[in-house]
Parts: sequence; C-alpha cells; structure tokens
Amino acid sequence: MDPRQFPTKGNLMLAKNSLGLAKQGYDLMDKKRNVLLKELMALIDEAKEIQEQIDSTFTKAYACLQRANIEHGISRVQQLAYTVPIEDSIQIQTRSIMGTEIPRVKYDEKQNDLTYAFSTTSESIDMVREAFREVKDLTIKLSEVENSAYRLAANIKKTQKRANALHNITIPMYTNLVKNISDALEEKDREEFTRLKVIKNMKGAS
Repeated sequence: MDPRQFPTKGNLMLAKNSLGLAKQGYDLMDKKRNVLLKELMALIDEAKEIQEQIDSTFTKAYACLQRANIEHGISRVQQLAYTVPIEDSIQIQTRSIMGTEIPRVKYDEKQNDLTYAFSTTSESIDMVREAFREVKDLTIKLSEVENSAYRLAANIKKTQKRANALHNITIPMYTNLVKNISDALEEKDREEFTRLKVIKNMKGAS
C-alpha cells in the first residue's frame, strides 16, 4: 500500500492540498486553451484573407507580366528580372502568447527600390514590378501567420492533453483518496469513541 494512502490526518491534508493544486492547474490549462484558441481562430481568418489577396495579386501580376512580355519581349523582361536582388534580409523574431513562441518576420523593404531606369521601360514593367512586390509582401506575411497558427495548434493540443489528464485522472484520483482517508479517519474516530464509551461504562459498573 502506498504510504500516502495511510489514513492519517497528515496524509489527508496532503491529499487535499494535491487535489486543490490539481483543480487549480486544470483551471489554468482551460483558460490557456481558450486564449490560444481565440488567437488561433483570428490567425486562421487572417490567413484566409491573405491567401485570397495573394490569389488575386498573382492573377494581376501574371497578366501584367504577359503584357510586358508582349511590349518588350521575353528576353528583355528576363534581363530586367535578373537585376532584382535576391531577398536575403529576412529576419525572424519571436513573441510569446501564453508560453507559445510566435514568429515575427521582418525584412528590408529598401530591396524594393528600382533596379532599372524609367526611360528605358514602359508602364507595363512598373506594373509587373509593383504586382510581384505585393506578392512578395503577402507571401512573407502569410508564412508568418501560417507558422504562428501551426505553433498555436500544437500548443493547444498539448494543453488539451494536460487538461484531460488532470480532469480525468489526477483530480478523480485525489478526490477518491481524500474520500477514502476521510472515511477511514471517521470510522477510526467512531471506533475510538465506542471503545472509550465501553471503558467508561465498565468503570461505572464497577
């Protein structure tokens, strides 16, 4: 038999304290789960909106690219595309939501500066450049939002698992332990009371 289950007042106090901590832990896990769920739902809505923007912007960008190819020729447009610098300024920072590290993506927007002269191109090139710049910005933002949503979902799953363990295992275990020890102590007190009463009656009879 586990020594903690012995029917003593000390064990009863320990069991009650453990039960209180388990209930408090469950309440905290439940609140944390609700906060994370609220954040996750907001991110899901934001991701959906950004994806819709990307779809429409991609459509616009390729239409502009097709026009530019017609006006300047594919080889000329390719030459201009090669002048665009490779994005290497992206930095990932983090912020915490209820213990979950959420990424924040930053990059140098100066890389969007012109890499060609207005005098050598038509408006279609400018429109292509601007449209794909928007695609780039939205894609970076979408990657941040989707990664954040994934991390929140993983933490929600972990939090739910812990809450379930507390609710279905730990709390019932300590509730049962408190009841058993209390019942055993009450029975012991009744037996002691009966014993003392018998002794008293025996003394009175003599």
